[in-house]
Amino acid sequence: MLSGGPTDKKGGEAMLFHVCSYTGASGNGEGITLCRLEPESGRLEALSSVAGPSPSWLAFAPDGRHAYAVNEIDDFGGAAQGACTAYRADRGSGALTALNTVGSGGTIPCHASVHPGGRHLLVANYGDGRLAVLPIAADGSLGAATDIRAPAGPVGADRAEAGPPGSFAISGHDGPHAHIIETAGRFVLSTDLGQDRIHVWTLDEAAGVLRPADPPFFPTASAGAGPRHLALHPNGRVLYTTYEEASQLAVHDWDPATGRAAFRQQVGSLPPGFAGSSFASALAVSRDGRFLYSGNRLHNSIAIFAIEPGGTLRWLDAEWTRGDYPNHVALDPTGRFLFACNRRSDNVTLFRVDAESGRLAFTGRYLPIGSPNMVAFLP
Repeated sequence: MLSGGPTDKKGGEAMLFHVCSYTGASGNGEGITLCRLEPESGRLEALSSVAGPSPSWLAFAPDGRHAYAVNEIDDFGGAAQGACTAYRADRGSGALTALNTVGSGGTIPCHASVHPGGRHLLVANYGDGRLAVLPIAADGSLGAATDIRAPAGPVGADRAEAGPPGSFAISGHDGPHAHIIETAGRFVLSTDLGQDRIHVWTLDEAAGVLRPADPPFFPTASAGAGPRHLALHPNGRVLYTTYEEASQLAVHDWDPATGRAAFRQQVGSLPPGFAGSSFASALAVSRDGRFLYSGNRLHNSIAIFAIEPGGTLRWLDAEWTRGDYPNHVALDPTGRFLFACNRRSDNVTLFRVDAESGRLAFTGRYLPIGSPNMVAFLP
């Protein structure tokens, strides 16, 4: 939450955030839209936009002074690659000012994260599965990739063996498809939807190079699952992963000292008895580690789970997103609100979170934004 921000009429600090969207042939968005939430009333307002070619993901530096967007394209600088754009971020107004744009080291970049050291941007390129390390200069601008990794190995099964009955979810296993790259303690984790693997790396900060851990990856809990999004429990010892094509979530014990994962549980992200097609998207874990939320595209719902003391998941309910195709769900920094980015209905919807039960209550508020893909908050 931003300190010193504007307040709404009922009192309470207003919250600024950014919504990333698809543009041009890929969607109806304008780029990165700066927005405001008035917590007491739940009022949402779009303030301004920064244009760019499909800036579908935004990652902030640890100090919040710079931000980095992936441009989800496959042609930049005359080469078959996407791009990443660096911005200077004004912590008071939330405004973004572009610094420079460089190649992403692969095609169709869909995710990036800033390494905790603040000197490297880690990029996942969905199109060709490549991972890239981009150096961050003292002024926040980006340099050319110091490392590009193209994980080798077979692709996964065409169909998800653990998917719902009647599902047609068979896409994504035609080659490597890196989807997310995040830091987990001294390790870096990346999902590969095409290979049905979660890769484990360490970052050599001096050289700006990713090095495979031992072991270098662990497989999905079931064939053809299509790992997409992941997040750690606040205790840093339980790892949650959405399986896009199986519409499942996996729970692994995570050893932050060795970088090893041990499978614990696989559970459906759809209501019990559901039959048909749906695709799991993003997940969010509450700050107190008691609840997990996961988006379901086509079913257009947010699955709500209780997190048991040992880290396993217990189904609670599913809440309709009030939109179509929720590509992303996110909790705000206070944990009081959950946002759903409904890509096909061109809106972001807002829910209040019951801190005791974990249930969601729709606020009745819609934010009209074309092809929204994710919500980003300043650290």
